[in-house]
Amino acid sequence: MKKVMLVAVMALGSMTVFAQEEVQAVAAEATETAVEATEEVATEAVEESVEVTEEVAVEATEEAVEATEEVAVEATEEAVEATEEVAVEATEEVAEAQDDFAEVAIEELPEAITTALEAAHPGATISKAYMNEASQYKLEVAKEDGSAVELYADAEGNWIEM
Repeated sequence: MKKVMLVAVMALGSMTVFAQEEVQAVAAEATETAVEATEEVATEAVEESVEVTEEVAVEATEEAVEATEEVAVEATEEAVEATEEVAVEATEEVAEAQDDFAEVAIEELPEAITTALEAAHPGATISKAYMNEASQYKLEVAKEDGSAVELYADAEGNWIEM
């Protein structure tokens, strides 16, 4: 009986070793399958995340472009309106400044103006002269070639644009 027991124990030991090897093989296969499944799920999740990120980025870019265009249009319209207002005001100011001239006798013109006229337009004659509150002079001048011009000068004989 001892022999039978010994054979049984040895057989049981062999089966245990065999069972352990089987368990290890099954565990290794299960681990490998789990790793592959995890890699697949992770890859799919990354791909989906990239797609969603691209969609969100495209939408955000489109919205930013639209908002920028709207702001640019509004800014341009405001700039045009402001420019038009400034131009109208400037035109009105120039018209007012030109209209504020009162006629003066040619003999009352400062000598600096007559000297500047002789230097800039030899042979020209002043037909009428006007002065405003800022001591600026408007001169109606007949040039030697027969053409008529309107010139503006300050009291020191410096030509000015009006």
